[in-house]
Amino acid sequence: MSQAMIEVLLLAGIALFIGWRLYVTLGQDDGPPEGRERVKAAPKPEASTPAENNVYDMKPNFSGPGADGLEAIYQADNSFDPRTFIQGARGAYEIIVAAFARGDRNALKPMLDTDVYEAWDAAIADREASNAASFELLRIRSADITDASLDDAGVARVVVEFKAELGDGENTTRSDEFWTFMRSVNSSDPNWILDDVDTP
Repeated sequence: MSQAMIEVLLLAGIALFIGWRLYVTLGQDDGPPEGRERVKAAPKPEASTPAENNVYDMKPNFSGPGADGLEAIYQADNSFDPRTFIQGARGAYEIIVAAFARGDRNALKPMLDTDVYEAWDAAIADREASNAASFELLRIRSADITDASLDDAGVARVVVEFKAELGDGENTTRSDEFWTFMRSVNSSDPNWILDDVDTP
């Protein structure tokens, strides 16, 4: 056998040996190492159906006192939401009561209807003349919508019953009043004004 043939056979043997070792080391698939899970390919997203892509109905749930009126207001102005309204009403109550307590007519005037402002302006004047103490808001105990309506002119009214505690530094009293807020649904102004105040 020639020297060249011996070299060819030797190289072929070496190649077979290396191939066999690679197969033993890499070619077998006996599962993941002990204690480890096999990493799986991410599943392909399935085509969604209309039922899976629900667009949540954001329409408020109208129930309880004034439900029909609240529904009518919403139909005329889809931005109206009773939950958002009651939060704003509580904030307005705090501002108005505080402004009345300190006799701040400038703060009160844009938030009150004309007849309400005139009555409160007179009450502030009487208090100032007699040097009587003013009651400040201590806390709102509850604020609940009790009625709502929308008239033919597009004026919405929502009645809120406020139960609160007021104090003058020495005495504490409880207040229970029905405040009627008013707004034209045709107006670009989103603010409501105080239209009326009643007691039970």
